[in-house]
Amino acid sequence: MKYRRLGKTNLRVSVIGVGAWQFGGEWGKSFSQAEVSEMLARAKDLGINLIDTAECYGDHLSEQLIGQAIRGSREEWVVATKFGHRYLGHLQRQDLWSADDVRQQLEDSLLALQTDHIDLYQFHSGDDRAFDNQELWTMLDKQVQAGKIRFLGISISSGIDPEYQARRASEVGASVLQVVYNRLQREPEQKIFPHSLAQDLGVLARIPLASGFLSGKYPPGTRFTDPNDVRSAWDPEKVEGMLQEAARIQQEEVPPGLPMAQWALAWCLQHPAVSCVIPGCKSVQQVEANAAAAALDMVREDHPQAWNQG
Repeated sequence: MKYRRLGKTNLRVSVIGVGAWQFGGEWGKSFSQAEVSEMLARAKDLGINLIDTAECYGDHLSEQLIGQAIRGSREEWVVATKFGHRYLGHLQRQDLWSADDVRQQLEDSLLALQTDHIDLYQFHSGDDRAFDNQELWTMLDKQVQAGKIRFLGISISSGIDPEYQARRASEVGASVLQVVYNRLQREPEQKIFPHSLAQDLGVLARIPLASGFLSGKYPPGTRFTDPNDVRSAWDPEKVEGMLQEAARIQQEEVPPGLPMAQWALAWCLQHPAVSCVIPGCKSVQQVEANAAAAALDMVREDHPQAWNQG
């Protein structure tokens, strides 16, 4: 495993983390405690030390599974979670952005995670109106001072123009940005990374496998029909377009014999702004495959110097 500095937090994080949306049951599978505990134990053995979850991945369900799994090794993990929503059901959320609501979310997350502090607490995919709430950020700063939160972050929504929140990150006390970034979705290179580099913000790259499209498992023509799989609700033409482009990338850019998923994770890490990628996992084998990407000494022509930075 390799490690990088998470921006001005000065935390040292593994370049491969664990994204935990799937533990909430919205990616076509429900998880038992035994399964989650086994995956996180293996991740820890492989040197992974960052896990990213959220209050609304299930009704704190993902947090509960994680909290139980790492109960005996809490201080060896960088635990990131998020705020701003209440889980109402499969792919259904209620926005809750008031200072009082978020304070309660924080307490509920601490309880679910079985911890007295959260390493990274992130504003979760809110619009600019929700972001421009000084009372909220003042309350969160008080929780930092009280020791319940170590650092604040912003998980930027893919449905808004991201520059406003990225530009104002340091003003609200945020030290980390989380963004959708992968070979199929490169917008952060122009709109977010310049701000993160200028402000010394850590960057977590979520969905680095493009929701599985860069895993090499899904050929053009694949249909996602399981109603419990978030991808089943996507526009079929968009899905097919992503599948076609992923197939082209696999043929033209991925070196022969190299698993596409590992290549895709390493591709993200070549950008000097990226601190850590946070792919999901559904099995111990996927944890192992993700972790193996850290050993790749791949070079991207646009950022040949990136791999050993930090």
